[in-house]
Amino acid sequence: MPAFLNRRLDCAPAHSYHSVMLKVEDMSQAEIRELLERQSFGHLGCARDNRPYVVPMNFAYDGKDFYFFTTQGMKTRFIDANPEVCLQVEEVSDSTHWRSVMVTGRAEQITNDEDMQKAMSLITQRNPSLTPAISATSLDAWGRAVDIALYRITPEIIDGRKTV
Repeated sequence: MPAFLNRRLDCAPAHSYHSVMLKVEDMSQAEIRELLERQSFGHLGCARDNRPYVVPMNFAYDGKDFYFFTTQGMKTRFIDANPEVCLQVEEVSDSTHWRSVMVTGRAEQITNDEDMQKAMSLITQRNPSLTPAISATSLDAWGRAVDIALYRITPEIIDGRKTV
């Protein structure tokens, strides 16, 4: 064992804390579905070249697939290189009361007009505050069109954990 692991830390408090270990258990499929239907914000994780990338993301869930929109950039380059992504969605009351759902699946860019309209409709219904942002992203500061990318995540695994 390395010597630094054997030493007593002089900076440790003189008093002890009584800690209770959190009990964490799996969420039921019904609890997972309800959380995903209530929430519209999570963290999208993707990776390329052994480099992870996680960003906050608004999304819409139609009971089967997940949809999000973004402008062309870092996220789209990562997803183009590796479409395997995860979306983590949570509800946190405090550090001892939380629920977390992890969606793992494949992201594909939506290019079909009908699918794009469906995705945008779902996204703006679930996230009405995004409507002005979506409108504003259609042109950049010089009046040029901005490339918007719409994605569908088809889940392969959806699981959830919660504190009890």
